[in-house]
Amino acid sequence: MNGHESSRTEGTGTTGKRSARRLRTAVALGVAAGLGCAALTAVPAGAADPTVKVQYRQSSTGSDQAEPWFKVVNTSGSSVALTGVKVRYYFRAEAGASYTFACSWAVKGCANITGTFGTLAHPTATADRYLEIGFTAGAGSLAAGADTGDLQLRFHRSNWAALNQSDDYSFGPAQTTYGDWTRATATVGGTTVWGTAPAGNDPGGPTNPPTDPPTDPPTGGAALFDDFNYTSYTDPAIGTHGWNVRSNAGGPGVPGAAWAADNVTFAKEGTNSVMNLETSTAGTAATTEQTEVLTKATKFRNGTYAARVRFTDTPRSGPDGDRLVQTFFTINDLKAPMADDYAEYDFEYLPNGGWGEPSNILYTTSWETYRPDPWEAVNQHSESRTSYAGWHDLVVTIDNTAITYYVDGQPFGTHDARYLPERPMSINFNQWLIDLAGQTSTTPRSYDQKVDYVLHVKDQVLTPAQVNAKVAAYRAAGRTFEDTVPASQ
Repeated sequence: MNGHESSRTEGTGTTGKRSARRLRTAVALGVAAGLGCAALTAVPAGAADPTVKVQYRQSSTGSDQAEPWFKVVNTSGSSVALTGVKVRYYFRAEAGASYTFACSWAVKGCANITGTFGTLAHPTATADRYLEIGFTAGAGSLAAGADTGDLQLRFHRSNWAALNQSDDYSFGPAQTTYGDWTRATATVGGTTVWGTAPAGNDPGGPTNPPTDPPTDPPTGGAALFDDFNYTSYTDPAIGTHGWNVRSNAGGPGVPGAAWAADNVTFAKEGTNSVMNLETSTAGTAATTEQTEVLTKATKFRNGTYAARVRFTDTPRSGPDGDRLVQTFFTINDLKAPMADDYAEYDFEYLPNGGWGEPSNILYTTSWETYRPDPWEAVNQHSESRTSYAGWHDLVVTIDNTAITYYVDGQPFGTHDARYLPERPMSINFNQWLIDLAGQTSTTPRSYDQKVDYVLHVKDQVLTPAQVNAKVAAYRAAGRTFEDTVPASQ
């Protein structure tokens, strides 16, 4: 396994990785400054020329299980990676029911098909839940005009009790052969490109994430929850709620680049307020602006950390190719080279590669310690070399035995007890450029990383489903912020 170097400025500040075979760019010193109606909503005009479309047939009208079968068809002129495609089937759940997904057969292989259940933010008379179908990297890509072939899917109540399909939004009892079906939706890279969702439930927005099995989270426990419901980076509530929007100089990233507080913005997407971190460059250090938001307090240790984050593969405009790092992580300060009480736990997405990687890759890394010069690192990491453009649910749990990472409800990596934290940490989001060598053009371009919410529950290990239930409960109660985590642990 390759080692990766951690690069940061400020004791509670930023993080990054380097290949152990490469030179470290910068380590800074110092301390950080400082959740309806029955009407339907059509796909936006921008999706009128879809990248993919969904064909559907029902294979069962019975009462023991639903059998929605699909084909995904590439209607564009270029190849589409299936890892970026999500299909949603909407239905009305039976009271108190939980559901189990199964793939009976698929041309692409059932091992390459995923199915998760979610709860709609805006229930209607015919839909309050959805089944979301996704693809692993093993499903490959669709050439222009090609389709996936049969996806013979089914789901049933977990206790095999009777279910009623007649009131399900996406169910088509007369659809016994494949045909275009707009009552199922498709997204590519998190953007809705096909179908009509029940009103107010655009799958391309930061809707409530999957929640099955509907296990209630543990009660009690100190927690930090923030829905990022702010007006701008100057909103006094940001500081009152314990956040620092970085503006001080230093690494990681391009030496001499600025950390631009005014590039951190807030806006409504659907019913949720979303924080956006914009990083921009015109190919020189002087034109490079990076972004970071971090907690002022270093008080978070064992428990569950979660965030819903939208990664980006391409800039808003201008040339692509910059070696970008988009992150969600926890960290404390390195008191001395190879100090054994250092701790850091990262989700880091590189849309254009870097650190020796030629293209997009997602890392999760658990750190014991490191030395900046000469470089030496003690860490454990997991990775996936595929596109993660779009919204993703990121969860990491830390107890007394292991560190476990999840992406979209699925285990991503488990790291052993050698990397458990000895001291509390801060919680951080940042977006920065490894260097300027990935794209040398002087044409301006900017990249966005969005954050829907962040949650930490002290000393409790929650499943991803329990995380989603807890977030849904905050939003149902109209609570946009809570911090009951004590200052010292």
